[in-house]
Amino acid sequence: MTGTTRTARDIDTLPKAHLHLHFTGSMAFDTLLDLSVAHRVRLPESLTAHWPPTLASAMDERGWFRFQRLYDAARACVRSEDDMRRIVDEAAATDAAEGSRWLEIQVDPTSYAPFVGGITPALEIVLDEAQKASERHDIGVGVVVAASRLKHPFDARTLARLAARNAGPVVGFGLSNDERRGDTESFAPAFRIARDAGLASLPHGGELLGPDAVTETLDALRPDRLGHGVRSADSDDVLRRVVDDGVGLEVCPGSNVALGVYEEARDVPLRRLFDAGAKMALGADDPLLFGSRLSDQYRTAREVHGFSDAELAQLARDSFAISRAPQDVVQRANADIDAWLLGQPAGSPRPNEA
Repeated sequence: MTGTTRTARDIDTLPKAHLHLHFTGSMAFDTLLDLSVAHRVRLPESLTAHWPPTLASAMDERGWFRFQRLYDAARACVRSEDDMRRIVDEAAATDAAEGSRWLEIQVDPTSYAPFVGGITPALEIVLDEAQKASERHDIGVGVVVAASRLKHPFDARTLARLAARNAGPVVGFGLSNDERRGDTESFAPAFRIARDAGLASLPHGGELLGPDAVTETLDALRPDRLGHGVRSADSDDVLRRVVDDGVGLEVCPGSNVALGVYEEARDVPLRRLFDAGAKMALGADDPLLFGSRLSDQYRTAREVHGFSDAELAQLARDSFAISRAPQDVVQRANADIDAWLLGQPAGSPRPNEA
């Protein structure tokens, strides 16, 4: 029929891997309110007056402090094993509803250890619920143990050893928080412990700081992926190194704009990174504070950056390629991405298999 336009394919049915999601930040706003009431924790009015909250630019350290204050307030509402299990289960369910086949959720167990008897029980709770949520919601869930730049590098080594002892369900080791704090090189011993156990090296870098910080992180921590890494686009040489070294990027457009790294969604260099050959996985980072989830990042790629459905499919394939998902999960996802492009239901045979 002439004169008609084809409806864009449904992004929620595109198979994806979600590789940048923080434990506390994954919470739904209603869950946060429930926990605050249950534990009689008073939340800042700036968080409860309207959602998502208005955030100051994190490019100003005072802006980051205000963001961190809200995050810490939310984290203070997580005070029991049941709370922790609820967060993992809801994160998996929400991701599955958005087409995610594989989720790597990042957690620093020291934040919850006081309420459950230590860092080991805290991690064990997350790992146990991740396995149960995987089965319940038909989505693979891996766990990334993350150290904080605000703490001593010896603490990072302790967490790396804990992560190493649980390699398998723990798929990687990360380093989070304000990248302007701490000495990146001082965390290298922790990352060596993790790498020796076969874990992926997954530090944050190249968000609040530019390409020099990306280079420093590449040299010191030998990352498999960079949390964010978006500022590598500021330098042709650094971006070329990222691509040549096969370092994946966990790009979170909604987060970048909410924190003031870029003024508007169109300023995020998604197209430049993609055209340069960078392997990317779009991520939601902290939906609780930023107000956007995984599918929203793909909609931004389509509606703001002009990505075609074929290019969205390539983003999805790349998200699995740089993940720690089992090979059978990757193979099924790639087959269903092909089916999505052909407008067929998931599980449909490929043309040469029909």
